[in-house]
Amino acid sequence: MSTTKGKLYICPTPIGNLEDITIRVLNTLKNVDLIAAEDTRHTLKLLNHFGIQKPLTSYHEHNIRTKGIILINKLLEGKEIALVSDAGMPGISDPGSDIIKLCIEEEIPFEVLPGATAGILALVGSGLDTTRFAFEGFLEKGKKERRQRLETIKKEDRTLIFYEAPHRIMNTLEDMNRILGNRKGVIARELTKIYEEFIRGNLTELIEHLKLNPPKGEIVLLCEGADLEKLAMDEKDELKQITIREHILLFMKEGLDKKSAIKEVAKRRKIPRREVYKESIDL
Repeated sequence: MSTTKGKLYICPTPIGNLEDITIRVLNTLKNVDLIAAEDTRHTLKLLNHFGIQKPLTSYHEHNIRTKGIILINKLLEGKEIALVSDAGMPGISDPGSDIIKLCIEEEIPFEVLPGATAGILALVGSGLDTTRFAFEGFLEKGKKERRQRLETIKKEDRTLIFYEAPHRIMNTLEDMNRILGNRKGVIARELTKIYEEFIRGNLTELIEHLKLNPPKGEIVLLCEGADLEKLAMDEKDELKQITIREHILLFMKEGLDKKSAIKEVAKRRKIPRREVYKESIDL
């Protein structure tokens, strides 16, 4: 066994246009001993396009624990391994982050190469504020969990970046409009591909657009950050119009359990939790 540890290379791949790959990534893929891919069939097409022949092995969310250990052992034996995702930067909304943590734990050297990232490309082309932004990735699939997350980030004043699947985008937009308010938003789809499209408008307009034009392809969804001053005024007006009991029921309807709803109402109304609890006893 080699006494010298190998090295892991994090290699971004094109998100659509195959020309969006760096010379450095191509040279790395040519020189490593093994390429770990999210989908070996998908990566094989990329390698064939550039005339690269290297052994491939799968590494994805379903074999992350078992294959992660195997890859770490190969690196400890001195192998050089490239990690690629189906598209974009490994480690962003995929299992790449787990093997990087293992490399750090085992003191195995790794190198992150620069390249395409859909979220940043969409942000720059969105026309929304790029001074400060927050990447949320994929929202939770369950309605209750998704709404809870949106409640959590309701007061985030940075531009928000999400990834979303075409079959869930409508539900996500409707929940965002309901919880975050009718803010400016952008749907960026099929980035770098022939049908690349940026759809801009407020959330209501985006919903109406998708009703007439069902979405296809990979989607990045962006939403402007909260106007904290306006949000505070809206909440103040809202609190004047509903009772504590109605406020608890409102949060429970949004998906929070009773205990969480009580906690949130006390926080929003700036009153003791025991006062809120009294109003919830028979709910």
